[in-house]
Amino acid sequence: MLADISFAQIGFWIVYIILPILVLYFIYLFFTQAFKYMGFSSVEAFVIVFVSFLFGFDIKILGINVSNIYLISYGNWNLLINIGGAIIPILLSIYLIISRKISIKKIAIGIIIVTIIAFLVTHPVENKGIVAVIPYAFLPAVFASIISVILSWKNFIKAAPLAYISGTIGVLIGADFLHLWELLNIPITDKINAVIGGADVFDMIFITGIIAVVLDGLIMFRQRKNDRIT
Repeated sequence: MLADISFAQIGFWIVYIILPILVLYFIYLFFTQAFKYMGFSSVEAFVIVFVSFLFGFDIKILGINVSNIYLISYGNWNLLINIGGAIIPILLSIYLIISRKISIKKIAIGIIIVTIIAFLVTHPVENKGIVAVIPYAFLPAVFASIISVILSWKNFIKAAPLAYISGTIGVLIGADFLHLWELLNIPITDKINAVIGGADVFDMIFITGIIAVVLDGLIMFRQRKNDRIT
């Protein structure tokens, strides 16, 4: 049996094992360095990228799902809230608002605009929850970035945190909360979980937060480069 395994096959297996680890490592370096450049600490970057992503999956400890917290039941719907897609973004946003001393007025403007965009590009689907069609799913991230840059043009160090706050909270409100009543009123015959910040919306919240911050970073880098030239 072992004789049938060639060195080439062993080499491919090693590559298949090591390559994902290397990719994850480079992603880690890129995002943490990018976030640190934009004023985020390593801990904040780790929470934004990895902790949120990890708890977006169904993690079970001793048979108990620790990624979703049960809230209420409505008909055949069980309403839960996802830790990675809702609780962590909310808590981190509150922390950033306090620690970065971002204007409540600017936060409100950013969240309202992203909320409207997220509401327009999403819709409830039976057995799937709240969904968005690509490429429209990326629009909240783009608007979150643009608005944060405009509102923080004189103080770029607050642009990336504002982009994350308005992007993640705006999507959470516009996609999940404003469509929640529509979703819960879809007639179903079997018990189904409706997860706030879960499924497709988790992807949208996570991607929006990452893209909005990175776009702000690119704009900040170019602006600082122009300032040095002038």
